[in-house]
Amino acid sequence: MTHPPAFATITGTGSTVPERIVTNAELSAQLGVDVEDFVANTLGIRERRWCAPDESTADLAERAGRAALEDAGLTPEDLDLLIVATDTPEYVSPATSSVVQGRLGAWRAGTFDVNSGCAGFVTALDVAQKYIAADPRYNRVLVIGAYAMSKFLDQQDKKTVTIFADGAGAAVVERSDAPGVVASELFADGRLAPGMGVFAGGTAEPITEDVLRDGYRNRLRFVQKYPASVNEEGWPRIARDVVARAGATPNQVDLWLWTQVNRSTIEVVMRTLGQPMERAHTIMHKWGYTGSACLPMALDDARRAGRLREGDLVVLTGSGAGLSMGCVAMRWHPVAWQPEVAAR
Repeated sequence: MTHPPAFATITGTGSTVPERIVTNAELSAQLGVDVEDFVANTLGIRERRWCAPDESTADLAERAGRAALEDAGLTPEDLDLLIVATDTPEYVSPATSSVVQGRLGAWRAGTFDVNSGCAGFVTALDVAQKYIAADPRYNRVLVIGAYAMSKFLDQQDKKTVTIFADGAGAAVVERSDAPGVVASELFADGRLAPGMGVFAGGTAEPITEDVLRDGYRNRLRFVQKYPASVNEEGWPRIARDVVARAGATPNQVDLWLWTQVNRSTIEVVMRTLGQPMERAHTIMHKWGYTGSACLPMALDDARRAGRLREGDLVVLTGSGAGLSMGCVAMRWHPVAWQPEVAAR
């Protein structure tokens, strides 16, 4: 028996954000200090979306997943695997992917969560591609990046409340007869793990009355500032490596997608790579920083804006708490393998 070609490509994308818009002016009034200049002009964030009190990560993931499936012309029953990338899970247990699978009715799909901080989506995309390449039983994988960090924000912490937002993005990854994902790399530096996170609520620091009363470790905190070099040097390094393994040069990349946390950092990195800023696509100005969801949201937004053409080389680079970093290079070829054609 001849197996289908071991290529994987994205055939559909989708994204969603909550209805509530939070502007810089609103946060300035809330904090009692004007945040507009730094947040808008340095970070590039002008407004963000936050979940309603009764809205959660699984709600966002479900909506983005349905949108991506519709875009790919598939039903939930067509899926073989569902991966959710998030570090704001629905519960400690069970996995958010199990919750989403049940809501979608994706009864044939196996599930698991990936927590690589804000590198979660590229990590999950890399895993999806490798499942398809390694095992002929996996033909269609739904990868969702979902984020509801507003639930963990200290409303008086200027360092976090001005940046973080909620949203979800999804991609359908299918077996293809032409290369889609062509190269990838993951990187981590656990020495930086204590620097940022929500540290209470797990086995090391369970939630207690004292933890809730203190209100510090159960909220997102920047404990130690990451050196600017982590991204300004780390992103170009990993991107160059991945692009080279894809058999290309930076000048041949048609679209760059970076973690959407700081527009100024993206501008520095693009200059370092010798690339015009016009080749990057950003969404932080309207949706804030959505962590593990920002890359699939940016990909979906770029596609809907007409920025992707058949054969384009796209590079996605994400990094975040952990420190975790990942990069994927792919050719935009949104056509799935057709078994009935291959059998002729």
